[in-house]
Amino acid sequence: MTTGINLWDKEVWSFIVTLTLLFLAMMAANTLRNMIPALRRLMIPSSVLGGFLILFVGYLYREITGNPLLPTTTLEMLTYHGLGLGFVAMSLRNTDLQKDRTMKTGGFDSGVTVVATYLMQAALGMVISIVCYYALGSFFASGMLLPLGYGQGPGNAYTWGRTYENSYGFVNGTSFGLTIAAMGFIAASIGGIIYLNVLRKKGRFSGEIGSGCESEHVTLNDVMGDGEIPLTEAMDKFTIQVSLVFLAYSMAYLFLLGVNALADSGVLGGFGNVLRTTLWPFNFLLGTIFALLLKALLNKLKKKGVIRREYMNNFLQNRIAGFMFDIMVVASIAAIDLSAFTHPNFVIPLVLLCLVGSAATYLYLGIVCKRIFHLYRDEAFLSLYGMLTGTASTGIILLREADPKFETQAASNLVYHQPWAILFGFPMLLLLSVAPVSIGKAWLTLGAVTLLFLTMNVISFRTYIFGKHKKTR
Repeated sequence: MTTGINLWDKEVWSFIVTLTLLFLAMMAANTLRNMIPALRRLMIPSSVLGGFLILFVGYLYREITGNPLLPTTTLEMLTYHGLGLGFVAMSLRNTDLQKDRTMKTGGFDSGVTVVATYLMQAALGMVISIVCYYALGSFFASGMLLPLGYGQGPGNAYTWGRTYENSYGFVNGTSFGLTIAAMGFIAASIGGIIYLNVLRKKGRFSGEIGSGCESEHVTLNDVMGDGEIPLTEAMDKFTIQVSLVFLAYSMAYLFLLGVNALADSGVLGGFGNVLRTTLWPFNFLLGTIFALLLKALLNKLKKKGVIRREYMNNFLQNRIAGFMFDIMVVASIAAIDLSAFTHPNFVIPLVLLCLVGSAATYLYLGIVCKRIFHLYRDEAFLSLYGMLTGTASTGIILLREADPKFETQAASNLVYHQPWAILFGFPMLLLLSVAPVSIGKAWLTLGAVTLLFLTMNVISFRTYIFGKHKKTR
């Protein structure tokens, strides 16, 4: 008697079919971008367009057949793990130490600006969600999903939207977070086009919008650096890069399993469950930490002569991160439940958050970049606005319009801001578990993020407050 599944069972092919349809959607979107100049000038990534295509096709398929086109659970898991694996790949890259003092200051100032923008989005989001709670009875902590969807992208928006839905009773919370993230990409495109047209009128931009995102030069040295392992031997070089990513990510998983065991043992009492609920959404952050530890271990072994070659390759790790983020984005948009849009207490807060969040982010970064990044304020604005409404990739797309060869410091800031953003942003991440507990805790969270926002601005404008500053261009 045989047991198990048959090779022709749907379960055997379900995951492959899901990935294939997601890839086809992205390829179709990329083809449309290349064929239609107006669409290319929108500067929306192919993964975003592909996500909307598969969302539309999925809606029609459900209306006709009554069944979902793709399994929602699979889409949500791709979103969750795509974020974590992408962050791990980015963290495994080797980065040269900065020797220029200005470069170090730029990374620090960018980190502070990123966190300040998160906090501003959170404060405005909480004001809107609290008002909508009293007026419409909607979820009072939904505003905390604004900095996650706009500032950190679909992965975190999904994770915390799902947490709010399952643990705190936020009906359709998952779709709420994913929709904010999707609208963030639209905001990045619209805001970027507006800013570039303003620059054109002022004579500071003369290129064709949408042309800068196509340029990229790759050399053999990018793939085969000095002292690195060969491209092919007993184990393919790309296979090794992927293995290291999954190793670091699995270390984070083992750590979280340890947290579960500790919570289940009862040693920590009620705090154990709080710790478990708080840490599991931070898979990307824990993955980053273990990736850095793994990279440090390999560097230590190399210095001691235990290993003689460099295993990490920045070009391949960038490709892995890009792949993971593309999958995350297209899957996250495809996972949106359009039926939630029939409820006013879902739609009204969502529209207000997206509109206010877009306008406030645009205006705030315009002020900050003019004063803090005055030597390259346009490039700084485009990169930071793109990242703080979409993802780092969106920031790069907008930056290439004004700085196609990455000659300014703006591109470096997107890399070197990360440690400072994690350090200063951690208090806000902790507040994510406080806001949904009760309306009273929501008010407390609003006060806390407002105070933190003011503190970050004191740090950002420290040269204006405590010392001299240079004139803006």
